[in-house]
Formats: sequence, structure tokens, C-alpha cells
Amino acid sequence: MELQKKEISVVGLGYIGLPTAIVLAQAGHHVKGYDVKKEVRNHLANGQIHIVEQGLQEAFSEVFQKRALEITDTLEAADVYLLCVPTPFLDGEEKKADLSYVKAAASLVADVLKEGDLVILESTVPPYTTQMMTRLLAEKSGLKEDQFYTAHCPERVLPGKILYELAHNDRIIGSQDPLAAAMTKDLYETFVKEGHCLVCDDVTAEMCKLVENTYRDINIAFANQLSEICHTAGIYVHQLIALANRHPRVNILAPGLGVGGHCLAVDPWFLVEKFKAEASLIKEARIINDEKPFWVMNQVLDELQQDTSKKIAILGMTYKPDIDDLRESPSIHLAHALKEKGYFVMGCEPNTDAQEAAGIPLASLNDCIEQCDYLIIAQAHRPFLESKAKALILRHPHFDCIGFEHMEAAA
Repeated sequence: MELQKKEISVVGLGYIGLPTAIVLAQAGHHVKGYDVKKEVRNHLANGQIHIVEQGLQEAFSEVFQKRALEITDTLEAADVYLLCVPTPFLDGEEKKADLSYVKAAASLVADVLKEGDLVILESTVPPYTTQMMTRLLAEKSGLKEDQFYTAHCPERVLPGKILYELAHNDRIIGSQDPLAAAMTKDLYETFVKEGHCLVCDDVTAEMCKLVENTYRDINIAFANQLSEICHTAGIYVHQLIALANRHPRVNILAPGLGVGGHCLAVDPWFLVEKFKAEASLIKEARIINDEKPFWVMNQVLDELQQDTSKKIAILGMTYKPDIDDLRESPSIHLAHALKEKGYFVMGCEPNTDAQEAAGIPLASLNDCIEQCDYLIIAQAHRPFLESKAKALILRHPHFDCIGFEHMEAAA
């Protein structure tokens, strides 16, 4: 099929918006990228990306130099708008989605929206958010809802492999309007080369992303709770899981420090918010995973016999290996919990040049080993797996045994 070149504006140039803008530009479209943060726009306008992601700088440089992707100081009119903005929690005890970023982005689009345009929401959202966005666009733009098109196409990529997965993963496209769904499918098929673009209604698409991440969260919660049970029983959890996984229909995950990131640690709560009575298992899994850093903290307190003169280093402050994303990181929660108990805590995070992470001072691996009495290996970052680094860690008088096993498995 001959490419129908589109003028596309991407709203939000973070972990999802920027890679998506790049692959659209690579596919032959003219893309304009806008972010409300001036520092992000300035960074990109100078030819440098602001996030750590394999191959992204090279891909950005290519489309930026060709002017296939332009960074703009205001949201400019286009044929298609992609909204890739955060959906965090509202402040408060109850976990509820903060949709203010979606509403703000929709309001910006409404100022330039014209008849026949297509607006695609990529942000992960609770059910019925796309319909709310459609009503807001109509109200703010003065157009009727049948004069423009809206769809929801949730991202489903793995940090560290985003460019690969954008081209290879199936995409779920949802809309109340079959024509809007077809238009979105045509657009995404210009860069989804190996995966399939599957069409459904918008609420099903919204639910699909939430269900995918909730499924994974529940399985992680089982492994994490199993590690606590095995600790009480006095048996070796990794041996138990290895034996159980010899069954042809069993595949238990490895336990860890908890769950982080802006997907697994957040999305299940959107289901709990909308379906309180029905989502009891989902809620319990979230609680188990959220509390795992504090369970690990208690093991550390026992090993150190409550001696707060001991200095602690946490190796790996991001929520998963070899990325720079600190959002909802269990390592951060553990560090602050230990600080509140009176311990000096420092972190080692080779994927950032920052001097601190969420108020926790960062240092090199050598400094952590020399200055601290106790090590907790939280992430199997590649620099920690190098033979020299492993030898240094192993010579340290105290390191967390679960963390070490996790590092050995990753190697």
C-alpha cells in the first residue's frame, strides 16, 4: 500500500512519546513533537535526548537532522495528534488516577483541532477515559463529536527494547467509531512491521492494557509472597521454584524487591478504582508487592541487629536493570524506609550522572563498597555483572544473599 504521509503532532516527549515520534518520522511522516517542559524541548532542540534507551539517540539524530521530526515550542496544527502523557496517582490515601495531564493535553489539541482530524490517546488510562477525552475535545473546540475522530492505542513496550518492540509487538486499537479505528490502524501499520494491529472498541482497548500488566503483577506477587513463606518455613525459595518449574505447566517467576515503574505498579490500581467489589485479588496482589521492600527492610534490620551505626549501600536504584527510570522504584522505597529507621543509606546507579536519587546520595560502586558496611544488590545492572565488579562485591563482608542470587541468575 502506498504511504499516505501525515502531518502528526505528538504531545508528550517522554519514555513513550519520543520513541513513537521517532518511528513515525522514520516511517515517512512529518512529525512535530511538543512537551510542556521547557528543559525537555531545549534538550531535544539541541539534538540530545533526555532519557536512557538503547539506540534512541542514534535514531533521534537521524530523523532530527533530516527535519522529519521537529521540536516545537507550542503545539502546532496537524492531521493526527498523539497524546503520550503521564497518568500518575492523585494525592491521597486511596489510589485514583490523576487524569489532569490527559485533560490538559486534550485542551491544547482542542485549540488547534479542525474537522476530520484524528486524536489518538496512547496513555494508559482507566476505562471510559477515551470517551471523556472525546467529550472534552468537542466542548473545548466547538466541534461536534462526529466532526473529528478519536481512538485509544495503549503503548505496550519494554524499556531497554522500545524501538524494537514498537516495530514488532502487536498493537490494540480501540474506538467507538469503526472509521476512526481503521484510520488509526492504517497509521500504525506504517511502522508496526512485524506485529499485528488489532481493532476493538475503546473500553476493551483500555482494559486490555490494564489486564496485561495486572496479570504480570499478580504472578510477581505470588513469587514475592512465596519467598516470605519460605523464609518462615526455613527452606530455600529459589530451589523450591526451580523444582516446581520442572512441571510442564508451571512457570513461577523469581521473587524480588517489589514492583516498580509506571505500568505494573500503577495500572492494576485503575481496575481497583473502577471495580472495587470485583477486584479483591488484584488489590491484594498490589498490597503484597508494595509491601515487599518493607519486608526486605525487616530482614536487613534483623541481620544488622538494629545497629544503626552501620552504613548501607543499595546497588541499583532504578526499577529494573539497565535503564534510568526511577519511577515507583522499590529500591527508593527501601532506601527511605531504612533512613527512617536511622541508617545512613547511599545508592549506586550506573545509568545516571545524577548526584542523588529521590534524596538518596549516589556514589560509585567502589565508593559504596569502601564506605558501607552492608550491601543490598537490588538490580542486576550490566556493570555489576562484570567480573571485576562481582569480585569486589563478593569480597565485601556483608551483601544481601537474595540480591546476589538474582545477580548470579542474570549473569
